[in-house]
Amino acid sequence: MNVAIIDDHKMFRQGVEAMLEDHDDVSLSWGAKNSEEAMAKLDIEIPDVILMDITLGNESGITLTKNILASHPDIKVLGLSMHKEDNYIVNLLEVGAKGYLLKDAGSDEMVMAIKKVYEGDTYYSSHVTNVLMKHLTKGTKPSETGDQVKLTNRESEILKLIAEEYSNPEIAEKLFISIRTVDTHRRNLLDKLQAKNTAGLVRYAMKHGIVDL
Repeated sequence: MNVAIIDDHKMFRQGVEAMLEDHDDVSLSWGAKNSEEAMAKLDIEIPDVILMDITLGNESGITLTKNILASHPDIKVLGLSMHKEDNYIVNLLEVGAKGYLLKDAGSDEMVMAIKKVYEGDTYYSSHVTNVLMKHLTKGTKPSETGDQVKLTNRESEILKLIAEEYSNPEIAEKLFISIRTVDTHRRNLLDKLQAKNTAGLVRYAMKHGIVDL
């Protein structure tokens, strides 16, 4: 799979490239230091996954993520930042990033995170998971959860496993169904529960006692 990195520190971009060289199935397509450079390179080559820093000099990686996904919705964005503050993490995920990794992660965790978001799953480091769970328990948004919706037994099973952070392949193996079937159920749940993303599904599951985290 092809990966791009958007980070305003050249040395860090080079470090990531060196880390990925040890993995034959992941290659770095390009790096960019700001939004102008990133959008120009996107016109030439579209990567499968983008590693996105939060702070790009005077620019925001959150805004850039929103703009990129507006024109290239199939790209998977994985936050890769030194920022541990709740608002940075939550805001990036709310504009469509599929995961968030701190810069002190090792190469193995980084590659695992890249592969997970590439496959359509999400990935959060342990610190980010704690931040996300704290955010989810603060309250719910009617637009994302609505009133309690009647779910089938299978939908409830899958929603519970999603909230417990099982990936699509893991859910498929656990329930003896195909990955495509899991993906279909996930999309149907998003529509049925009026959730924007996985975070919305988790919030619904917690609010209605489907899972206890």
